[in-house]
Amino acid sequence: MLEYKGIVIYTHRNVYEPAEDTFLLAENLDIQRRDEVLEIGAGTGLITVVAAQKSKKVTATDINEDAVKCALKNTITNRTYNVELKTGNLFEPVEDEKFDLILFNTPYLPTDEDEKFDEEINAAWDGGADGRATIDKFLNEVKDHLNEGGRVQLVQSSLSNNEKTIQKLEELGFEAGITASEKCFFEEIVVITGILK
Repeated sequence: MLEYKGIVIYTHRNVYEPAEDTFLLAENLDIQRRDEVLEIGAGTGLITVVAAQKSKKVTATDINEDAVKCALKNTITNRTYNVELKTGNLFEPVEDEKFDLILFNTPYLPTDEDEKFDEEINAAWDGGADGRATIDKFLNEVKDHLNEGGRVQLVQSSLSNNEKTIQKLEELGFEAGITASEKCFFEEIVVITGILK
């Protein structure tokens, strides 16, 4: 269990525990009171709870069933009842839905085959050989799930080519840039924010 600014978060051994990247996103959320928010990769639900306290409604998804159960426990513990949780990969659980803001702490670590785990938690950080496997899939679909003037905020690392993400967002019609960053060990973790023009 951990506490963050009055929010109590229960953790689970099969679920990514909030770390520097989680807190960086939590402290730099671009949320408005009337927003309908989608969080992909909810994990323990810390970002879900913070977002729910500031917005109209949050839909949160995760590919890991243990994460969805853990996030549910944490949304109830923190009395954030404007949350809907769904199990599934990326946008699968919200096929035809659109949102004002989409959040994603991406699996951004470049990962070789011999570095992979069998457990479901592997999906929380495994970004494939160049760290971009999930990021690129996400970017290919994100625009289809945003309302007009919608926003996207994603976390990634200097190890997974921040410039490529910004360039791709700009090609999709977003105004995009790095809005927060933090140096950690051998990388820089960033929040990239894109606003649909």
